[in-house]
Amino acid sequence: MLGIVGIKDPCRPGVQDSIRLCAAAGIKVRMVTGDNLQTARAIALECGILTDPNVSEPTIIEGKTFRELSDLEREEVADKISVMGRSSPNDKLLLVKALRNRGHVVAVTGDGTNDAPALHEADIGLSMGIQGTEVAKESSDIIILDDNFATLVRVVRWGRSVYANIQKFIQFQLTVNVAALIINVVSAVSSGDVPLNAVQLLWVNLIMDTLGALALATEPPNNHLMQRPPVGRREPLITNIMWRNLLIMAFYQVAILLTLTFKGLTLLRLEHDNPAHAEILKNTFIFNTFVLCQVFSEFNARKPDELNIFKGIAGNKLFIAIIAITVVLQVLIIEFLGKFTTTVRLSWQLWLVSIGLAFVSWPLALVGKLIPVPDRPFLDMFTCCCPGKKEADDGKEDSGVKNIEVV
Repeated sequence: MLGIVGIKDPCRPGVQDSIRLCAAAGIKVRMVTGDNLQTARAIALECGILTDPNVSEPTIIEGKTFRELSDLEREEVADKISVMGRSSPNDKLLLVKALRNRGHVVAVTGDGTNDAPALHEADIGLSMGIQGTEVAKESSDIIILDDNFATLVRVVRWGRSVYANIQKFIQFQLTVNVAALIINVVSAVSSGDVPLNAVQLLWVNLIMDTLGALALATEPPNNHLMQRPPVGRREPLITNIMWRNLLIMAFYQVAILLTLTFKGLTLLRLEHDNPAHAEILKNTFIFNTFVLCQVFSEFNARKPDELNIFKGIAGNKLFIAIIAITVVLQVLIIEFLGKFTTTVRLSWQLWLVSIGLAFVSWPLALVGKLIPVPDRPFLDMFTCCCPGKKEADDGKEDSGVKNIEVV
């Protein structure tokens, strides 16, 4: 005997950390391989898919055993499987179908031609850019260029970041729209005049649609996103937390601005001024307060479910720059561009009052976040008034996702 040579194909660096991050994010990673169960068990233990070396069926199962089960039995067993050894490409396809039938969102990684059916069947197919075949790439939705599992975690983090940023912008936009609509409608109906004219509303919409979108949509991904559970298939885009936040902010803005609209001359002590000038000054103060409220509201929209709205703000230089630009432009509009916006200059006392009223948005939002929200989606609470819709919803499959599955 001249010697013994052992060959090992170790896990790539970072795979263990990636699988741990997936578990924290509610993503269950399953391994489907053609190797025997002993080899599959060793690899799964090394990379963290398995933590107990003594696990047995159905946690670790052979493809043949899984293949011989009925459709209903496969669906029951699929939830418990972590490792499948001695499997064929068709076994992977059967596992994907079983998991999807259970209501899970399934992502499949593969590189071979035989993986194409499973990649196509999955909600998200991920093929390898280096070792993957052209057939696998064409059947997939995403191509991992570096063939690294850690890249998948980055994909999830960025995907959740984009989704969260869209929600932040929607919350901010709805707050502005609800407040502006109620203020102008109530004022027009009651007095025949509106405190916010067309040019002022144009500037507010510029803050909301353009600058606000840039500020909130460019929030970089963070680790907090990977500690949340996955979003269900039918979970509403506007969550109960968002409804709570935007209603609190909108009602506050409507309350102070309507009070200023109807009692502003008295509260600002303008009764003895020239009536025409006093009215313009009051409307200028309302406009300035409304815009500053949106500036403070942008900070609240950054962290809809966190108490610390300044967390990580230093990492988003664009957000800080947009806030600064908005404030500077607002000062220029009030102090120097009154001819175009039908405004007049405000005294430093009125500027301080405007800032103070807008600043209340921060402690108010902080207190509001301590209010618990129900698990049931806000809009679903109205289905009791729509029997037809309720029956239709009852007939649909419950697709709340407990896990995202990566096979």
